[in-house]
Amino acid sequence: MKLLTFKLQNREYLGALTDTGIFNLSTAVSEDPAFSSMQNFIEAGQPALDRAYQLITPESTTIPSAQVQWLSPLPQPAQIRDCLGFEIHLKNCFESAIKLSAMNAEDPVIAEQELRASGRFAVPDVWYQQPLYYKANRFSVAQTGKEISWPDYSNIMDFELELACVIGKKGRDIDKTRADDHIFGYTIYNDFSARDAQMLETPGMLGPAKGKDFDDSIILGPVIVTKDELTDPYNLRMQARVNGETWCDSNSNTIYWTFSDMIAHISSSETIYPGEVIGSGTVGLGCGLEHLRFLNDGDVVELEIENIGVISNKVIRR
Repeated sequence: MKLLTFKLQNREYLGALTDTGIFNLSTAVSEDPAFSSMQNFIEAGQPALDRAYQLITPESTTIPSAQVQWLSPLPQPAQIRDCLGFEIHLKNCFESAIKLSAMNAEDPVIAEQELRASGRFAVPDVWYQQPLYYKANRFSVAQTGKEISWPDYSNIMDFELELACVIGKKGRDIDKTRADDHIFGYTIYNDFSARDAQMLETPGMLGPAKGKDFDDSIILGPVIVTKDELTDPYNLRMQARVNGETWCDSNSNTIYWTFSDMIAHISSSETIYPGEVIGSGTVGLGCGLEHLRFLNDGDVVELEIENIGVISNKVIRR
């Protein structure tokens, strides 16, 4: 099932996207609080999903998708953790960092050679030993279609194309072989990034802060596809376009650390809860940094993942 959160006549509803439009689950089961929001629905578990399937029939009345305001499917996740699951992305970013660092040197060619020899820009051993992640700002989530204000302190804006899983079941010390049981579904994740702020923060060794945490910096959507419908998340075409030009055309099958790996690691001595979002990390060539190209005022970023949909946002310098 493809689930969404939408607004109609100033009220928010839980809906299911069908071939004919949006089925309003909240009004169909108005007496059941499980259908009042995405978070409540996720927490209610399999019985709520089973009932939702029973409610939707070929004769069900639906709303045209263009007549509602689409919100983030999970407007305020319980937690957001963004992992670094794609080796290709990491290697490409280190390569770009070398070129950027050498760009203003007296002899850029020699400077590049010295930087490569230094080993500072090699993938660290720990990345191959365990999934790495940071905790993102769950209050910074926005929806497809919203104009994103460029943060005042940044001159270099970027996007990142990611797949994300949504946790559906509470757990702790989860074995990798059982980790998929804790996944509710999948969505698209755009991790807008202020690269200049991020580069300033990185030497501080505490992870991203203002480089990632600004209003509307995380786009989720357009729907959450439940795990029973999207049975193989590791064979999905992933595309990024800026103003209609393709910057990335890759596949989730290039991932190194799977969501099962991530969940097993994250839940070690730590409880995870329904409604948490875990980002896959950026797919290879899925951000401007890897291309040494960045966003301009008014650019429209479209991210598409097969069987999930498209999210689209314009960035604006106020």
